[in-house]
Amino acid sequence: MTTSVDMAGTAAAPADAPRGLDAARWAVSAGFFANGFIVGHWAPKIPVMVERLGISEAVLGQMIILFGVGALVALIGGAVLVNRYGSRPILRWTSLMLVPSLVLLTVAPGVMATALAMLWLGMFLGAMDNAMNANGIGVEVALKRPVMSSYHGFWSLGGVAGGLTGGALIAFLGELGHAVVVGALTLGVLVWAWPRYMSDHLPEVAATGDELPSVGGIPRAPGLYFFGIMTMLSFAPEGTVIDWSALYLKDELAAPLAVSGYAFAAFSMTMAVMRLTGDRIRARFGDRVVLIAGCVVAAIGLAIAGAAETFVWACVGFFIAGLGMANTVPVLFSTAGRYPGVKPAAAIAVITAFGYGGLLFIPAFVGLIAERYSLALVFSGWAAILLAMGAASLLLPHVKGRQSV
Repeated sequence: MTTSVDMAGTAAAPADAPRGLDAARWAVSAGFFANGFIVGHWAPKIPVMVERLGISEAVLGQMIILFGVGALVALIGGAVLVNRYGSRPILRWTSLMLVPSLVLLTVAPGVMATALAMLWLGMFLGAMDNAMNANGIGVEVALKRPVMSSYHGFWSLGGVAGGLTGGALIAFLGELGHAVVVGALTLGVLVWAWPRYMSDHLPEVAATGDELPSVGGIPRAPGLYFFGIMTMLSFAPEGTVIDWSALYLKDELAAPLAVSGYAFAAFSMTMAVMRLTGDRIRARFGDRVVLIAGCVVAAIGLAIAGAAETFVWACVGFFIAGLGMANTVPVLFSTAGRYPGVKPAAAIAVITAFGYGGLLFIPAFVGLIAERYSLALVFSGWAAILLAMGAASLLLPHVKGRQSV
């Protein structure tokens, strides 16, 4: 039996204490839910913000790039802090700083101030994401069974809640009322989770097998970067749905504002269901089968969304896409966290950096394509890329087969 030590030097509960681990698992799940809840409410806010500021899709894309820069910088900085202090304190404070982000976006008086508010949102989404994934990996290792899919399922549940209620709240309460209510609800979830996160100190977690050399803390493991590219391409379509689906429904398919968030909600709904059951699916069929099948199903869904002539059919397409994409990211995160010769914190930092590149930077350039062509073409293009990813998944190293849960 081992214990871990937090920043204050206080011994944490034994790593194999069932009750403490169960509470820690629910706390990490709550953190994922809160993060997804903010993102879910961000999606229906975008068309309102675009109209209020009077900006084009290309300008919005440039602002999203700044959002991505903030996330990536904070992600790298957060990874350094997680390596130094452990994930629990970083998760606590970054999640707290995320709470007022939608209020800041709402009260920002102009384009420049809004861009700075987007920088704030990106920074604390990125830093929190790294910390909660690192903490979740620690709990998964201590539990000795796969639980990563369920964490991401709670993120999707947060997205569903935000997508289903965001447009209606904005319509009834206005932008500011919506932002205040979302911030208060998020704070309540995070206050509950605060004392329940598992303490850790990730540098003490040994790499699996002989540790591989690194340069400036960056592991020299070519296979890990293959996972990184796959993670980037898995996150990019998800980021495109988050940032552009509401605008797609409203501008290209003539959907009312109150239902503009339904595309992301439909996508997140199936993501949530599949992720909450994903650990058992992975155990039964193996990660490689789940990864390949997921890419194919997601491609079919995005092809339907891109070809839709009404917002209802677009939502059906996003619903199907969520079924496929649900467990691709959890599989990649879990596999990277066990990569031979690389400490989990370093592996998660690499994978998350690539993932955020796909989630934030690639969708930022969608505005340029959409202004020249259409968002329908963008979603159809992602369908083709996902099919190629399914084929590439056959080459991924160290992906587990069937395992116990």
